[in-house]
Amino acid sequence: MSDLISDGKTRVAWVASVANINAPTTTELNGGMDLTPRLTPDGLKMDPSTADVDTSSLASTFDTMEVGRIKFDGELTVKRGSTPTEDQPYTTLLYGTHGYLVIRRGIDYATSFASGQQVEVYPVVCGERANKAPAANEVLKFMAPLKVTTQPATNAAVA
Repeated sequence: MSDLISDGKTRVAWVASVANINAPTTTELNGGMDLTPRLTPDGLKMDPSTADVDTSSLASTFDTMEVGRIKFDGELTVKRGSTPTEDQPYTTLLYGTHGYLVIRRGIDYATSFASGQQVEVYPVVCGERANKAPAANEVLKFMAPLKVTTQPATNAAVA
């Protein structure tokens, strides 16, 4: 048995519009802004959490739970660029900007989005970006918080 290494196996795109988040098209995805080369190695965060629903009663002698609402805590840590093209994430991921964050995992980054691939599609709005404090021997970075606006498609298939 071998493990799937994540290095070079993730692709992240910012897409302005997606007609069907459960079946985004290759045209939509490949036409989006490729964020992957600008993200820091630990710069992709889209973490789910599930609320607990207490289902026990006054007669219970054991606390029982059921699953409740899901939410995602998202943020991107992005390297600033020295050219307008390289710095496009900084000028795009502005407060109040709506779009779709698309994540593909487990396939070589250099592979374009193709039909049948599994992707995650998150309808999001950007929070206020935060410039990260400068530090010796580091690139200039900013953090863009992402708020998920409607239920995402975490197991979508590219059409």
